[in-house]
Amino acid sequence: MARFAANLTLLFNELPMLQRFDAAKRAGFQGVEILFPYDLAAPELRQAARQAGMDIVLINCPPPNWAGGPRGFAAVPGLRDRFQRDFERALRVAEVLSARHIHIMSGKAEGEPAMACMIENLRWAAARAPHASLTIEPMNQTDMPGYFLSDFDLAAKILDAVAAPNLGLQFDAYQAHMITGDVLTTWETHRHRVHHIQIAGAPGRHEPREGDIDYPAFFRAVDASHYPGWVAAEYTPRTTTEAGLRWMGRPAAGM
Repeated sequence: MARFAANLTLLFNELPMLQRFDAAKRAGFQGVEILFPYDLAAPELRQAARQAGMDIVLINCPPPNWAGGPRGFAAVPGLRDRFQRDFERALRVAEVLSARHIHIMSGKAEGEPAMACMIENLRWAAARAPHASLTIEPMNQTDMPGYFLSDFDLAAKILDAVAAPNLGLQFDAYQAHMITGDVLTTWETHRHRVHHIQIAGAPGRHEPREGDIDYPAFFRAVDASHYPGWVAAEYTPRTTTEAGLRWMGRPAAGM
């Protein structure tokens, strides 16, 4: 049975960040992920997680300028120094938070130079932090135009080229649906590479009980594969988080 984590950047956002840990615990989640935990002091986040008894499962790298800014630098030629500075910062924060995974974003780029750049940067990061679990995630071109890592087979080629045991695939079922249209086949093809799973409904990236993805079938496939990691709810609630938790087997608030 999968362990569910709440993405606190998107869920329970009617509350201040430090209060979201306890809200997630009360809702039945066992862990949390935070996309960019850089606006609050890391010790405060660590304390809030510990008080709620919650593991911090994942954070994103790079930290700066997410609102309207670049979506990473790992595949952008000429920005190796920027990538390394951002990774060092993310690594320091992850160590304070005891975060299980660091997601490395490719950014906007194209072609063989971007491929070579990303492989080189990932080799450096994996060697720099052999104790850390690092992930890469394909993202669809509709939501993220120009994003370099927009294909699961490309991600597999990169992972094979880097060949680092601490680097794996971040499998977002929403992204798999948007990119391939076939979540279950994509999972079966790439499950041996997966370090972390995320879920959301499609279209719209709302609650996973809605839309075109057969989540009961996906959860059965995940359980059958004996996947040992986390499944993170990374979606935008249609109303409040509490009102949309029936997908987890919990009645909606007031029902």
